[in-house]
Amino acid sequence: MELRDIIVLVKASLNPEIVRQNPNGSYDIEYTPLKISDIDRNALEEAVKLKSILGGKVYAISVLTWGPLKTRDKDLRLAIQEALAKVADEAYVVADDSVTPTDQVIVSNIIATLIKAKGLRPALVLAGEASIDESTSQVPARVASKLGYSYVGYVRKIIDIKNGKIIVERDLEEYTEILESPLPAVLSVTQEINEPRPPTLIQIRMASKKPVHYVSLKDLGLEFKMKRTIMDMRVLTITRKQVVIEEANVEKAVDRLLEYLEKEGVLRL
Repeated sequence: MELRDIIVLVKASLNPEIVRQNPNGSYDIEYTPLKISDIDRNALEEAVKLKSILGGKVYAISVLTWGPLKTRDKDLRLAIQEALAKVADEAYVVADDSVTPTDQVIVSNIIATLIKAKGLRPALVLAGEASIDESTSQVPARVASKLGYSYVGYVRKIIDIKNGKIIVERDLEEYTEILESPLPAVLSVTQEINEPRPPTLIQIRMASKKPVHYVSLKDLGLEFKMKRTIMDMRVLTITRKQVVIEEANVEKAVDRLLEYLEKEGVLRL
């Protein structure tokens, strides 16, 4: 049977534009709102195009890592509703308060287990190259490994998809690369792949009628003990030294500046 379905991984991430801070400078995670990760919007936009080519269904999958659900439900629903309004026909949400954002191995295992448990057989799993809060870039590759799918990261363009294969262009550090991969495959996409369009009012209204399935770890037969916990998160602050060089002679001023930069380890003269 030819694979036609698409899965898009959607994360409700901490919103960096509305970061709440405690008086000591640490993040107030509990009161920092969540939003759909920016590059996930690129993955959703690409799914629109691919759905028209493959003709299958699109599933959105999200794992809530910034719980608990009782305080995050509204933000999580908004992220899922955006995915449904944009392209997804159905959504699966793993909302278990024992899951935290500290272990990408566990999060990846949850996603892969869900895909298998629900009998999903996608041609493609799409994800953003990184989330806007942690930016580890680990989950897509780990999901591919758990599922036994091929993986291509940092995809900037999908050139062709047919006959059980996909041809893509991806970004590497100093050059781009065009490669062919068999399906099923997991792709992490960059922001260069497209320009996401907001869903229309009609799409937003229709999204409320689409099914959203909430799943717990118990439902999946999983039980994890998170090995790491976030002890503290702080805003990076940069203080200027405000060193002023007062020297009428330009050459002497330059010499003093170079001496200071060498002393600070910025230059080696």
